[in-house]
Amino acid sequence: MSKNKEDYSFWTKNKKFAVTEILMYLVMIVAIILGIYFLS
Repeated sequence: MSKNKEDYSFWTKNKKFAVTEILMYLVMIVAIILGIYFLS
């Protein structure tokens, strides 16, 4: 049970950071896909 509690506190502490990281990766993936689509 302690591990789940730690994971929960980790996500509540770093939620803003995690969301910005995920958005950054999504933007990168979309840009790569669009680049491949337009170049091909």
